Amino acid sequence: MSLPQRPLSGVTVVSLEQAVAAPYATRQLADLGARVIKVERPGDGDFARRYDTTVHGHSSYFVWLNRSKESLTLDLKDPRGLEILDRLLDGADVFVQNLAPGAADRLGLGTDVLAERRPRLIPCTISGYGTDGPWADRKSYDLLVQCQTGLVSLTGTAEETARVGISVADIAAGMYAYSGILTALYTRATTGRAHAVEVSLFEALAEWMSQPANYTRYGGSQPPRLGTQHATIAPYGAFTAADGKDVLFSIQNEREWIVLCADFLRRPELAGDPCFATGSARVAHREELNAVVAERIARHDAAQVLKDLEGIGIACAGVNDVAAFLDHPVLAARGRWHEVAVPGGAVVEALLPPADLAGLPARMDPVPGVGEHTEAILTELGRTADDIAELRADGVV
Repeated sequence: MSLPQRPLSGVTVVSLEQAVAAPYATRQLADLGARVIKVERPGDGDFARRYDTTVHGHSSYFVWLNRSKESLTLDLKDPRGLEILDRLLDGADVFVQNLAPGAADRLGLGTDVLAERRPRLIPCTISGYGTDGPWADRKSYDLLVQCQTGLVSLTGTAEETARVGISVADIAAGMYAYSGILTALYTRATTGRAHAVEVSLFEALAEWMSQPANYTRYGGSQPPRLGTQHATIAPYGAFTAADGKDVLFSIQNEREWIVLCADFLRRPELAGDPCFATGSARVAHREELNAVVAERIARHDAAQVLKDLEGIGIACAGVNDVAAFLDHPVLAARGRWHEVAVPGGAVVEALLPPADLAGLPARMDPVPGVGEHTEAILTELGRTADDIAELRADGVV
């Protein structure tokens, strides 16, 4: 029985990509069936391959971001490498790049040049701070953007700031690039016109900062850093149970607040207390309220506290470490783990894409080795075995 055609089958993506943002965008396109040709430097390839060696000798980042792709090595400083890339782009639908500022233009791969030569090609540029403006020439990395957008100033405790523990700016940019490319493909299919896509790490994460931006602009001060507590909702955060384990729960509305007071805290009079009767009042009297909640939770083990909260319809959870997340019953019961091969023959467990499309199984093909598909792709382009051998000998591929 043949598998149903995936949504992006027949779409070819050529990507000059490195690190996280662009590879995340193109991996999501590959998940949907697009052919993604990843162009890497001869020898070492994408430098993200060497971020660490924890996954059977491979980088945890690279394994996450690059399944289901083909790897082609090209030296783009050599005119022969650029000519091969040019041939590839003749048959491509999408071109993605997140090179250093100005590098694509120097290679003759700027958006305007590509649009003029290939009006049906969708170019996607992922940059640090945009391709124009006062910071267009600045290099950028995830933590720098977390700092520049103010995210770090919101993360941590009152005593100390902290970075978000994942590459959140890169992920945001990759997600917006992915959705922008999908939109451009749809627009091209319906209007015949190809639109270029541009995303910056800074502007992607700036969008995610809109709530604290509103709070600060119109409230006069930014939200405080409160660890696991919520800056604008109370009670909302982690509290320690009698067995030393943390329990996190959240009150989202007045109905839940009344239920919590009556059925969990066993103090129904608190619901109407002027200090706690509204969400804003509870935030203003957070310390007093947290003391009441903490005393109640500290009387019982975490399992009992969670059972009591779930029993009255209050959203709650234990605070997992990564090992506990790996064994989460939801992931196991819903079959979210899938085996993916990595170079060298090992197999790793990878999460399925989060968006399920009914009747369309996810694509979970192997992670490529550096240049693994070079010979096959060059052969497709009409190169002979002797041609390929010469290119290899000269370090072009």
